[in-house]
Amino acid sequence: MAEEDDAKIRILQSLRGKICEAKNLGSVSGPNRQRDLCTFCTISLDQEEVFRTKVFDKSVSPFYGEDFYFEIPRPFQCLSFYVYAKSVFQRDLPVGKVSIRKDDLCKYNGREHWFSLQTVDPNSEVQGKVHLEMRLSEVITENGPIGQHLSVRIIECNELPLISGQNCDPYATVSLVGPARSDQKKTKVKKKTSNPHFEETFFFEVTRSSSYSKKSHFQVEEEDIEKLEIKVDVWNNENLAQDVFLGETRVPVKILRNDHIHKAWYLLQPKGNGSKSKSDDLGSLRLKLTYIEDTVLPSACYMPLCNLLLKSPDVKPISASAAHILGDICRERYEAVLPMVRLLLHNNRFVPFVSAVAVLELDNTQEANTIFRGNSLATRCIDDMMKIVGKNYLSVTLKPVIDEICESNKTCEIDPIKLKEGDNVEVNKENLQGYVQKVFSSITQSSSNCPPLMCDVFRSLRHLACKRFPGDPHVQYSAVSSFVFLRFFAVAVLSPHSFQLRSHHPEPEISRTLTLISKTIQTLGSWGSLSKKLSSFKETYMYDFFKSFQEEKCIEKVKKFLDEISSNVSKESSGLEDAVVLKEGEVQKRAQGKKHLVGLRHFQKRWLRLTNRELSYHKHKGKEALCTINVKNIRAVEKLDESAFNRKNMFQVVHSEKLLYVQAGNCVEASEWLEVLSQVSRCNEGRLATFHSSSYTSGAWQCCKNQSNNAPGCKPCTTTMLANLQLDIDCDREAERIFSLLSSNDTKLQSMEDACASLAVYQGPQREPEEYSKFTIQEPKETFQTLKQLRNIMEELQRQHNIRNDTTAQYGSLDNPIVGKTS
Repeated sequence: MAEEDDAKIRILQSLRGKICEAKNLGSVSGPNRQRDLCTFCTISLDQEEVFRTKVFDKSVSPFYGEDFYFEIPRPFQCLSFYVYAKSVFQRDLPVGKVSIRKDDLCKYNGREHWFSLQTVDPNSEVQGKVHLEMRLSEVITENGPIGQHLSVRIIECNELPLISGQNCDPYATVSLVGPARSDQKKTKVKKKTSNPHFEETFFFEVTRSSSYSKKSHFQVEEEDIEKLEIKVDVWNNENLAQDVFLGETRVPVKILRNDHIHKAWYLLQPKGNGSKSKSDDLGSLRLKLTYIEDTVLPSACYMPLCNLLLKSPDVKPISASAAHILGDICRERYEAVLPMVRLLLHNNRFVPFVSAVAVLELDNTQEANTIFRGNSLATRCIDDMMKIVGKNYLSVTLKPVIDEICESNKTCEIDPIKLKEGDNVEVNKENLQGYVQKVFSSITQSSSNCPPLMCDVFRSLRHLACKRFPGDPHVQYSAVSSFVFLRFFAVAVLSPHSFQLRSHHPEPEISRTLTLISKTIQTLGSWGSLSKKLSSFKETYMYDFFKSFQEEKCIEKVKKFLDEISSNVSKESSGLEDAVVLKEGEVQKRAQGKKHLVGLRHFQKRWLRLTNRELSYHKHKGKEALCTINVKNIRAVEKLDESAFNRKNMFQVVHSEKLLYVQAGNCVEASEWLEVLSQVSRCNEGRLATFHSSSYTSGAWQCCKNQSNNAPGCKPCTTTMLANLQLDIDCDREAERIFSLLSSNDTKLQSMEDACASLAVYQGPQREPEEYSKFTIQEPKETFQTLKQLRNIMEELQRQHNIRNDTTAQYGSLDNPIVGKTS
């Protein structure tokens, strides 16, 4: 079984981007309401909402500025962005939408684009697949063939949408449609399921011969079949209300001319007669999207690439290493370094590598006051490392004070030009000073929480800087402060939503306050004389504001903090690890008793909160916990079959021999909860080896029908990769992304090879320096050998991909359904 699992490939999807702004939004209730339009945006995978912005007040051209990132845990056909008008007394009304088919996402990757909003038509809001079988057979009597009958078997549907957050009650209608006929039949309604099994067959008379001779019979058949088609509509039964259209597909009967049996999966399509509006009627939406689909091969395929990259810190010179070459050819793409950093971190090779590239950068730095100020490979690697390793450190240090700033909403504007009527600049200055002091104190008193890996990097940078500039007593501090203050804390204060310190982009006034705080923190944390610090301010009001701080005390606090996070002295610790919120959000929780649950008791809305210490649920956010579970007592975290409660996105937490059933809001939320709960409990003693994938109801486990509620599970538990919780890294996926980056920069690799050859290998004529000056080539022969190794590895990986691409799912299968015609 293990060998079979190793041989599997994985298709992993992720989406990153930004909902930037809307322009000239049309009113949902006529032009008189336009100026009162309060709007928000949502993101949906097919018809499942997975992200929502905050509400933007009273503007027809709102700036949302909302960043988003999520893993996509299931197949999807369409990505949609909806703009809604917020309503207080009735349901929110759609203004318009942008729908992009999955196959078209690559057209917009990595850049901003204006999209025209389209009408939200109920007949176009579809999702799912239908599995059907068609047979054409002759009807023969004692007098010969008298015509043909068509049988249509509706087998099942898959991935139908949720209706009002719950599984639907679907049924299908089957129609034989032609120029002068429309015969319709209907299946039974299936209750509370998104994957109904119908297994119903319907019969239609296709042709009736005017003569019983075979000749006349086939003439009629040929004429009619060309014009006939089977139409399958899927509906949700609403009982007292109007039924909801879920999708349709149309199959021409002529598909059976050569083969009288046709069986396939079809993708449900919208009705083609939905109303269309002019693109400029509803406004437009500016989006930035990056969709990534990684086809991850078995681990063994990536071993040569990983080994070559992990040898990089030992290569002399470092510029000839595979990791440095990757950074060199992808220097225009800032995100390109991230997979390499993650791979090095996971294998404990990051510190020696970044130390080596820092030496290379310092050798090219002529003045101590410009140390680590550029956008080099060293600074990019350290930036990414701090974002990965320092995520919880930021949360513990800054989140409380950032929350206070955002929620208290005190005015802090000190620019005379931007003051509003009635503002008191002295009061504003006091407010700003108070916030700056709180942020500054939180940072300078946080050394005991600084992750050891960050301390190791800072200690190395400090040592290397002193060695490069032995005559400068301040360089040991500026080497560290240029990262921890300028590139870490100050940036997080400026954009807390980008570092998961806030769920949404701050309001404009709050954002302005954070900008002023960030500027001051940068200056307080920088190393140099007071005159140099003051000269960094172009604005007179910032110059005057900064002079109010007592420089000597600030310098001593900064110096002490930098010493603590970069010296060889072990940091003192209280012995108590601060509780860090790993995830929280609203869920549906099933009532939990002292024993195993029996019966179908109601689910309740609760606020679920997970820290590195405990899992708790609350009636509302901020309220006292109704139940608290020590994470050390969690024995398993697994998905729950949809059939257990006829609900999607369910998972279970097994703790102290009890069960907690939870329904997440969508597939992305469910996947994230499963991932973080599994990671935080992965090393617990007494973890279960097996689990039940359904519930214990009516005196038996519904998955295995065992009647003992203490029976061992019937399925093996999911194996969780042992890794640091902060460094939850999928090395195979990172290696695949590195392979993709190398492949997309193949021309640059070739140029680098040519440059090496020109310099040394073939002793050819020397090229002009500008032709290869964009590459760092210290030792051409060593660099050339590494490039050749990379080339061989890439060719083999491409061959492995080609082999697996030949085994794509058959057209018409569940994984590759047919896109039928629409009306």
